[in-house]
Amino acid sequence: MKKHYDVVIIGSGLGGLVSAIILAKEGYSVCVLEKNNQYGGNLQTFVRDRTIFDTGIHYIGGLDEGQNLHRYFQYIGIMGHLNLKKLDENGFDMISFDDDTTAYPHAQGFDNFVKQLSKYFPDEKENLYNYCQKIKSVCSSFPLYNLESEGRYDDEIVTLNAKDTIDAFTQNDKLKAVLAGSNFLYAGIANKSPFYVHALVVNSYIESSWRCVNGGSQITKQLLKQLKKYGGEFYKHKEVTKFEVENQKVISARMKDETEVSGNLFISNIEPKTTLKMAGQENFRKPFFNRIQNLEGVLSAFSLYIVFKPKTFKYINHNFYHFKNSDEVWTAHEYDENSWPKTYMASMNVSAKEEEWADGMTFLTYMKYDDVKAWETTFNTTFDENDRGESYEDFKNKKASKFLDEIEKKFPGIRDCIKSIHTSTPLSYRDYIGGDAGNMYGYVKDSNNPMKTLIPSKTKLENLYLTGQSVNMHGVLGVTIGAVITCSEIVGKEYLLEKINKTTE
Repeated sequence: MKKHYDVVIIGSGLGGLVSAIILAKEGYSVCVLEKNNQYGGNLQTFVRDRTIFDTGIHYIGGLDEGQNLHRYFQYIGIMGHLNLKKLDENGFDMISFDDDTTAYPHAQGFDNFVKQLSKYFPDEKENLYNYCQKIKSVCSSFPLYNLESEGRYDDEIVTLNAKDTIDAFTQNDKLKAVLAGSNFLYAGIANKSPFYVHALVVNSYIESSWRCVNGGSQITKQLLKQLKKYGGEFYKHKEVTKFEVENQKVISARMKDETEVSGNLFISNIEPKTTLKMAGQENFRKPFFNRIQNLEGVLSAFSLYIVFKPKTFKYINHNFYHFKNSDEVWTAHEYDENSWPKTYMASMNVSAKEEEWADGMTFLTYMKYDDVKAWETTFNTTFDENDRGESYEDFKNKKASKFLDEIEKKFPGIRDCIKSIHTSTPLSYRDYIGGDAGNMYGYVKDSNNPMKTLIPSKTKLENLYLTGQSVNMHGVLGVTIGAVITCSEIVGKEYLLEKINKTTE
């Protein structure tokens, strides 16, 4: 590692790596610092019983030719190197309920989306069409979502509430639940979640939905290859603990191992609350610092990773969003000891070697950080292994067993197919990904007060920038666009968009 770079990036999540490539392509000398053993943040995978599991990337949208993420990935240079499998076009997501034997499909392509759901709701065709038009109209208001530099969403769009807007399209309560049924993708809260978040996320998957064959870490691998190609450098086991600031400018990043690196520009791809503390509270206006520190994190998750015995469980080419009943689609995060879990998302691993049989499956449900607060002083990663103790293992085993009881209602006989079970809690997400209280998607966005969660990519310190899922939008597409926004502050938005569009024409 050299002593000085044009750009020093802290954190090697998707936002950090995309920012690094964009700036390296522009001729900047770039260095990425990662505290963990594995690069990639939410793109990380891990192996249990020779089976690959994703930490956070269970499927990706917008990757068909000409679609937005395809074009961004093409510019970054990784699109042609990804190994992908397209999910079922007539139902990439299935929404189901304990009290109803039907699984309702979310299909790829807006016409097909209407067509497939109309089979179950024949009188709702026009309402479904209007719902789709509203999604497209809201998405068209976000310029960078459409690789445009001009245009702006208005205040009305960011104050639309997701539940209220969805409910207004139909009188049919079951259809309301089905349309909102994948709201685990943004941890939907009835009185807060904005409709634009629902629209931007759902639109991407309706356009096209894909799984990463052998996991999402292939994206990291390709990003690092591109970064290397343009002369960028990256180092792991380098935990930045402090920014040295002089005259409202960061001059260097100091690491846990006492090393230091200076730079002209610094981009933080880590938790904004932590970033501001590392730069020193005294360097920011008190109201801004306090607002960020008091932001509410999105809920976290408890995850169950199942390894199947060979050739016992058929591969399913779609995801499930399952609820105990359709009344709980917006309240599934409001559980107690007895009612947990009220919902879960189920997604299959896809491997290159086997089409007919699944080798593993992931189940995620909501879990509050408070549920694991008893062990919050413990820290455990592959690089820095620590035992959280017997009580924690006992807690996880009890939760896994209870979760499996619910899963077995939907997938009878699944227990007989299991070779091994592995779990993660909000503490795992906190330690490996670095999110505040292990949150899944950054901070809660509130349609009642959109400005409260607005975090600018450029801070008041002259050369410190932010990127990552907490800054604009979460998800692969959201974070990629967020990195483009961050880099636009440095190289200019129109200039960068023009380059991206020229590459992808």
